[in-house]
Amino acid sequence: MIDAIIFAITIVLPNLFLMGLGFFMKKRGEVSQTFIDQASYFVFNYCLPALLFFSVVDSEVDYAKQITLIAAGILITFILFIGAELYAKRFVSDPADQGVFVQGIFRSNMAIIGLATVANAYGEKGLSIGAVYMGIVTILFNILAVITLSRVSKSAEDTWTSRTLMVVKKLFTNPLILALLAAFAYKALPLPPITGVIHTTGDLLAAVALPLALICAGASIDLKSMFRLSGLSMQASIGRIVIAPIVAIVVGLSFGLTGVHMGVLFLMVASPTAAASYVMAKAMGGNDVLAANILAFTTVVGLFSMAIGAALLRVFGLM
Repeated sequence: MIDAIIFAITIVLPNLFLMGLGFFMKKRGEVSQTFIDQASYFVFNYCLPALLFFSVVDSEVDYAKQITLIAAGILITFILFIGAELYAKRFVSDPADQGVFVQGIFRSNMAIIGLATVANAYGEKGLSIGAVYMGIVTILFNILAVITLSRVSKSAEDTWTSRTLMVVKKLFTNPLILALLAAFAYKALPLPPITGVIHTTGDLLAAVALPLALICAGASIDLKSMFRLSGLSMQASIGRIVIAPIVAIVVGLSFGLTGVHMGVLFLMVASPTAAASYVMAKAMGGNDVLAANILAFTTVVGLFSMAIGAALLRVFGLM
């Protein structure tokens, strides 16, 4: 039991420390909002793509064996999405709140919190598996997010055709998805290994990705928003930090997952609400205040639920 607790603390505590550093620096005025925005852009467009590309290209993971893991992740996403949609239709009256509520439950922060925790737990092997999982499920996240948020639009120009085009545009301009597609193509072709200056540069960019992303996430935390929870934001937060991890464990066990695969599934699903949920809610006319409250609360509290779940799974030898 002690070993399991130490394992859980080890994989979560570095993330908390880096986020705490970002929060501390923002409070002291050592970083500005401009820096946070620019650094986040740099991480998303350059550092994370480099991390994902080289983690896939350098790995010896048999990606055909990840089909069960990816299928479990897709099923979990649909269970959370459909469950949240049914709940929202019955208990959430304002259309501007419904999509934000649903997105806050099914869409997890895989690219930053999820990948960082997986890397802490399993190193390069886990990172490679997590990158593949993230690439596939991110596509589904974007499609479902547009579907659930589109209900608030009153524009005559906003049709299912325009929404479909928006989803396609988002997918094929997403640097993370493009990096993964490029990595899969490189591995599939009879090309020589990437070495020398190119690989060294990629490694340096990749090394920056997760630490800087976590510092920016911490600097973006708004404690006033976090503790200004309405009944609706608390319900969505419970769905993300309690219901989602439980669904992940149940589905993972039903698919027979253990070890690294169960660990990757749990940590990816149990991650806090994705930062992109706030951006997309604001862009599509949803309740951005509600989105910010859910994001802030789950970002902090969700890490503790991840630690508890990881400790329990470790006790039973499942991850």
